[in-house]
Amino acid sequence: MIKRSFIGLTKPKLMCDLVEPGPKEPESIPIPPRMILLLNETLDSTRESLIKKGDMVKKGERIFLYKDSQEYVTSPVSGTITSIAPFTGDFGAVATYFILETNTTQDIDSNFTEFAGTPDIVTADRYLRGIPGNPPLKQLADSANKINKIVITGVDDDLMCTTRQYLLTRFRDDISKATALLRQLTGISDISIAMPESMAKLSAFNGMNMVKVASDYVSSLPQMIMVNHLGVNFVPGKTCEEMGVCFISVEAALSLVKAYAEKLPVYEKIITVIDKKGKKTRVSAIIGTPIHRIFTHIGVETGEKDRIIIGGPLRGTAAYTLYHPVQPDMDNIIIQDANDIPLISDYPCINCGNCVRICPANVPVNILVRYLEANLYQDAADSYDLFSCIECGLCSYVCTAKIPIFQYIRLGKHELTKIDSDIETEAENV
Repeated sequence: MIKRSFIGLTKPKLMCDLVEPGPKEPESIPIPPRMILLLNETLDSTRESLIKKGDMVKKGERIFLYKDSQEYVTSPVSGTITSIAPFTGDFGAVATYFILETNTTQDIDSNFTEFAGTPDIVTADRYLRGIPGNPPLKQLADSANKINKIVITGVDDDLMCTTRQYLLTRFRDDISKATALLRQLTGISDISIAMPESMAKLSAFNGMNMVKVASDYVSSLPQMIMVNHLGVNFVPGKTCEEMGVCFISVEAALSLVKAYAEKLPVYEKIITVIDKKGKKTRVSAIIGTPIHRIFTHIGVETGEKDRIIIGGPLRGTAAYTLYHPVQPDMDNIIIQDANDIPLISDYPCINCGNCVRICPANVPVNILVRYLEANLYQDAADSYDLFSCIECGLCSYVCTAKIPIFQYIRLGKHELTKIDSDIETEAENV
C-alpha cells in the first residue's frame, strides 16, 4: 500500500506487509531426486578440480573446487555429483553449479560435530557458511572489518515479504539464545534486535535491546536503521560492515542456534511464495531444491513468459529458469503472469521529479540517470552521488517514463567496481 500526502509536501510512503496473525506451519517440500548447488567460484578448465563428475559426497560435506579454494558449498544431502558446469548470474557474476543425485540412504559428514561444543567464529565460518539465512560469517571472522555492533533483523527488506517476521513470531523464545550465541562467537556485546513496532510489545522480547522499526518500507532498510536508530552516519561507497555494523537476518541467527544445538549444519529454508493472484504460501525447502519442485507441490502453474522474481517487487531479481535452486538468502518468490508484467521503456526522462521526491538519500536521480544511460559512470559517481544510492528501488517504482532506473544504478556501480578491480590487478602484476 502507498500513502501519499494530501497536500503533496511530504514524500509518499510505501507500507510494508505485516505477517498474518496466527500463521500456519510452512508446507514441507520433499527432498527431490536431484539437487542443484551453487558455488561462488569460477570454473577454470585449465586447472584440475578437487571434485569430479561421479564423486560421492556426504550430507554436510564441504565441496571445494580447487586445493587453494577459499570458497565452499556444503552438500545438504548425500549423493553423487552427476554434472559440473559454469553458471552466469546478474551483471556477469560467474559461479559453478553442481547437480547432485541424492542417495536413498544418508551418510553424514561429522567434521563440525567435534567443534560444536566450543563455539567460535573461526570454526563457524569454516563449517556453517551458507546455512539458511546466509549468516555473514566470513565478514565477522575477518579481522579487517572493525565490527562493533550486530543487528539481528526481523524486518523484511522488500514489499510483500513476511518470512523474517514469521520466524521472529514463531521462534521468539529462541531469540535470546541467538543473542547469547552471537556474543560467544564474536565477542561483540552490542547486539540489537530490529523488529516492526507492532511486534515490540510481545512479552518474549522484554529486556532485550530492541530497535523498533516503523512500518514504512524505507525505514526497514539497513542503512536507514543505522542512521535512524544506531547513530551511525551512512558513508557513500562503504558497506555496513565497513562502518562497524553487521546485519544478520533472524533466520541466520536461529539457524546458528539450531546447528550448535544439533551439532550439525541445517539446511531447511523458509520461503514465502506469492502466486499470480497474490496468495501467499509459506514453505520449507532444502537448500538446492529446484524451485519448480516448490511450484508443483503447492499447485502453482507457470506459463511461457511468466516472470519469476527472487525477492520482492522493488529489489528482487529475475530467475531465468524453473531449475533455479533454493538459496540460503531466498526469503521470497513471486510469480507474475505474462500479461501482468509492468512495462519498461527507453523513453527519455520527462523531469516529473517523482524519483527525486521519493529518494530517501536525496540523490538527484533525474540527472544521475542521464549519465548512467550514456555510460558515463565515473561522472555519475563524482558529480551526481551514484554511491549515495542505498538501492531501495523506489525510483523505478514511481518513474512516469517507466525507465529501469534501479537497474541502471546497479549496473553503474558494478562497472565502476569492475574498473577499480582491473586497475588493482594491473598494479599488482606490474
